[in-house]
Amino acid sequence: MLHIVDDEEVIRDSLAWLAQSRGLNARSYPGGQEFLDVIKDLDVSGDCVLLDVRMPGMNGIAVFDQLIGRGLLPRLPVIFLTGHGEVPMAVDSLKRGAFDFFEKPFNDNVLMDRVEEALAASRKAATSAAVQARLATLSTREREVLDLILAGMMNKVVADKLGISMRTVEVHRAHIFDKMQVKTAVELAGLLK
Repeated sequence: MLHIVDDEEVIRDSLAWLAQSRGLNARSYPGGQEFLDVIKDLDVSGDCVLLDVRMPGMNGIAVFDQLIGRGLLPRLPVIFLTGHGEVPMAVDSLKRGAFDFFEKPFNDNVLMDRVEEALAASRKAATSAAVQARLATLSTREREVLDLILAGMMNKVVADKLGISMRTVEVHRAHIFDKMQVKTAVELAGLLK
């Protein structure tokens, strides 16, 4: 989902139309607070924000600060839009994690290409976060077994190396596969690469 936050209705409509022309779902918001009120209840994995810098009420930088404070970056990449060439602000925003910064008027195709890249980055970040959350559920011993499995060792070698029975390795292996939501060591290695 592409979230478009801009106080100008014509800009919101134009960006939504551009997104739809690329097969992307878009949702528009007339201001920063309206956007923040809605996304607090959403899973933003796979989403991106086009955020106007200058808006009445809460400006784009304040919204960006809120997103950072909520820990939503990089799962929710932010592409800033501005009608004013503010280079220091752009540099600062990019250093703090903004995905990109476009000055109005912008090239429609270049902007939408970056939106698609941001959406892909969001999906990747969400997947990575999910894998990390699954890894966090493993016990210390399961992590040791996991590392040896990933090194290509067979159950008997893992058992000898850790000084445990082969049956215990099999149990740990089953728990690891279950917690990591995989069926094979190859799938596990692919998930963690």
